[in-house]
Amino acid sequence: MKAKRYTEAQIVAKLREADKMKAEGKSVPEIVKALGVAQPTYYKWKNHYNGMDKDAIKELKALKKENERLKKLVVDKELDILMLKEIAEGNF
Repeated sequence: MKAKRYTEAQIVAKLREADKMKAEGKSVPEIVKALGVAQPTYYKWKNHYNGMDKDAIKELKALKKENERLKKLVVDKELDILMLKEIAEGNF
């Protein structure tokens, strides 16, 4: 069975729903069953996304996108350096 992927906004909404259930006195196994996720997933989400709002999610997405762009730039520069080293050594 293929795992379902949730967006950050959906995860935050589910965590808010879980907080409401917890305030009502429900246990964690009951909460994760109602949310439709595994208990380790719930705790991972809680550690990563707890307390986030929409602005924080947008900022996180922007930072991830910027990080990906910078990683590509580093790879390109590294390839250029390796190519120039080979040309300088005469191994072309």
